[in-house]
Amino acid sequence: MKKTLLLTLCCVSLIVACGPTIYKSQEFDSALARHKTVAILPADVSMKLRPNEAKKYTANQVLDMEQKTGYDIQDKMYSWFLRRSEKYHYTVTFQDVSRTNALLKQAGIEYNDLIAKDRAELAKILGVDAVIQNRTQMDKPISTGGAIVLAAVIGFGATTNHVTTTINIHDGKSGNLLWKYDYEASGSLGSSTDNLVDALMRNASKKFPYKTS
Repeated sequence: MKKTLLLTLCCVSLIVACGPTIYKSQEFDSALARHKTVAILPADVSMKLRPNEAKKYTANQVLDMEQKTGYDIQDKMYSWFLRRSEKYHYTVTFQDVSRTNALLKQAGIEYNDLIAKDRAELAKILGVDAVIQNRTQMDKPISTGGAIVLAAVIGFGATTNHVTTTINIHDGKSGNLLWKYDYEASGSLGSSTDNLVDALMRNASKKFPYKTS
């Protein structure tokens, strides 16, 4: 059941989306001109379950689901950039997420430590010029009725009320936030995190700072 819920919580097939909000700092252009290598951090994921669902899971189980989803989103974002590198001709190289996670582990930095770490410190540990992180908040991602359906069809058919997802780019030298892309949507859940990442990146790619075409 836990695996079924995890697969379902991770996945969004967007139906209604609000217009994105973009923040760009004053040091944006000068900082990005120096960037050659960028690391993608595990996503910061927050899940707010419906009351009936929350009773079925311990706080640790929910944290475990959030963490697994965070690593899955990280991997899907990296794959998204790789698949489209020839199309967009990125001006930077994206560090392999396996190396990113290995270096974080060697430095004793766990998933739950990332939110409090200075981005400049993380960039130094990872040997990169900037760090990218997705933040995703899933509000009431599954209903009791949906859970019954999921048990029958192995991970399909539930609904979500609201998803807020963000891409943040921090400069590795100063640690400052350079670029922020907020995207909100409501809709039904799908079969993989590919749906969530694809919806976010297809929209963000129009304004993504490292692409040349």
